[in-house]
Amino acid sequence: MANFADISYVTFENGVKLVGELRNCPNCNSLFLKTNLRDVCENCYKTEQKQFDVVYNFIRKSENRMATMDQIVTATDVDEDLIIKWIRSGKLRVAGLPNLGYPCDSCGTLIQKGSVCPNCATNIKQDLYKAEEEKRRIQELRKKDRTYFLEGNKRK
Repeated sequence: MANFADISYVTFENGVKLVGELRNCPNCNSLFLKTNLRDVCENCYKTEQKQFDVVYNFIRKSENRMATMDQIVTATDVDEDLIIKWIRSGKLRVAGLPNLGYPCDSCGTLIQKGSVCPNCATNIKQDLYKAEEEKRRIQELRKKDRTYFLEGNKRK
């Protein structure tokens, strides 16, 4: 099936323009208008919303506030990747749910926001700082090692 990702908006008969990209739904492959608010088609969005309600109602109960990701997936039968998508997007707020999160992109430690844990963020900053220092050191060495040859009047 063709992928029509180049279209940037759709105009309806009533003159309303929706800005987005015409895409194939990643779940069912039907065409839909991808926007900042939706990354799946209308039918899949409705299905996801029903699944979100199931997860939300589960973790809302005080006895489930300490549930881990595996426990939530088992109890609700909702895919872990979908729950992680909701956490990353901010749709599912994990404040007050200490055992719920997703893995750090670098080391796999459980986190609740961002892409990397604080330790990996610190390591990345240190590595960038070291790289900048090395770059400056090499530039300084090149400045010192420059040899200039002047051609000009020679006295005899």
